[in-house]
Formats: sequence, C-alpha cells, structure tokens
Amino acid sequence: MNWWDRYYIIDAHAHICPRDDLFGVSMTADELRRLMRRYNYSKCIIMSRDNALVARAVRSSRDLLAHVWVNPKDDRCIETLRTYLKKEGFIGIKLHPLFDGYLPYQQIVYPVAAIAEEFDIPIQFHCGHPPFSLPWSFEPLAREFPKVKMILIHMGHGHIVYINGAIEVAERNPNIYLETSGMPMHTKIKEAVERVGRDRVLYGDDIPCGHPSWELEKVKAANLKEDDLRRVLGENAKKLYNLE
Repeated sequence: MNWWDRYYIIDAHAHICPRDDLFGVSMTADELRRLMRRYNYSKCIIMSRDNALVARAVRSSRDLLAHVWVNPKDDRCIETLRTYLKKEGFIGIKLHPLFDGYLPYQQIVYPVAAIAEEFDIPIQFHCGHPPFSLPWSFEPLAREFPKVKMILIHMGHGHIVYINGAIEVAERNPNIYLETSGMPMHTKIKEAVERVGRDRVLYGDDIPCGHPSWELEKVKAANLKEDDLRRVLGENAKKLYNLE
C-alpha cells in the first residue's frame, strides 16, 4: 500500500491535449485515468485550449471535471463561457495571461470575472512569469471582485521572489487561493498553509507537464499536520467546487 492510498485526492489542475510542440507532451483522457488509478486520485479538474476536447472527456463522467479556457481578447469569449458553463456543466474558468498577452487587472478581464461571479465559480490563473502573470498583478482584480474566488496556479512557480509574492498577495486577499504544481519548494507549501490558511491551498500536478510521482511527494515533504495534509490533497478542492 502506498502512503497516498489513505487519502481522498483531487487534482485541481490537469490537462488533456494532443501533442504539444511547445512542451513536447501529450495526454489523453484514458492515459490520465490510468495515472489516476495508479495514484489514487478520486477526481481531476482538467482543461485545454480545445474546450470541445475537454467537453467530450467529461460528459457523463464522475471522475473528470472541467474548466473552460478562454482568452478575454477573443470576441466570442463570453459566448464561449456561457456555452460551456451552462450546456456542458464546466465548473470553473481558466485564464492564461502569459500565453495570451494581457494583465489580469486590465478592464478586458472584468467581463470574465463578472461571469465567474454570476455562476459562483472559481477562476484559475497561470501565475509566476513576467511580464503578464506576476502575483502582484492579480491583487487589483481580486479587490475589484471580492466575491470571485481566484486560484493562482503554481503559486509563483520557480522564482522565490514570485513564490513569496504569491503567498503575500493571497494572505492579504481572502478570495485568492494557491495551487502547488510546478512550485519546487516543499517548505513554501507549509508556509502557505500557515499564513494564507489551511482551507486555501490546493493540490495540483499540471499533468502532463508535471507528474504525481513528484508532486505528491513534494506535498508530503512539507510535513503538514495530518488534517492539513488531507485538506490540501483533496478536501479544500472538494469544498471550493461544492463537490460534497
């Protein structure tokens, strides 16, 4: 028996995609489910630029849930959001300011945040790279839309200044959550739990760019209290997404 078999695990951040030339990875829904069985994941929240691909994967599914990925600069952004949130039952929104070239506090993002507030769903933001996704750039939006829960995935990513910045911004704003994938420092997971709150840190692995084999061990190495470990691995996502 592996240590993770004792826990209810929700991967808050995973992808399915055909071959991605930028990262050199791919992942089908069937491949993802094999990983889920191996590492005792109960559910995965998946996303892709190809929302139709994700919709096919999650239809009638109990283990795969979805975020709709949009670019606020797209003229059909709001139409796309409403289609996948209402007709396909997606449970959140994914925004990637770095790839799509905008700052989170720009007015162009406000209509997306308004939809999140209307549907009472979270927004996941890529966080941790200049010039478009540094942690401080999310604070104005969080304060403009205090009812919208915003998840900074990678919680600053690989740079200690940005990791510390993500923790500081989340500490100041109760509607900001942090997600663990791709952030290399296990000690910062514990610091986030202690400073930001035991209910606002989520486990993720960024499959297929990341992998459970090291992302789970990183969270274990954080040496959290048992109850906090359970919260990070699954209970916090369960509560945030109303998956009771």
